[in-house]
Amino acid sequence: MNGQLRRLREQNALSRKDLAEIAGVDESTIYRLENGRSRKAMPRTVRQLARALGVEPQVLLSEQTRMFL
Repeated sequence: MNGQLRRLREQNALSRKDLAEIAGVDESTIYRLENGRSRKAMPRTVRQLARALGVEPQVLLSEQTRMFL
């Protein structure tokens, strides 16, 4: 999720703070997800980030994670 989240955030010209405010999640959560310090995101968090970025939640998930959905 880390590479995809950062790529989409940057494509949308959003800072972590901006995305956090739009998605309603803590900025530190985004930092941890982008930097691989959190391997598992809560489903609600994934949905909130995806909605804020204008993508389906599956887009944020790795191939390995999608296999288990």
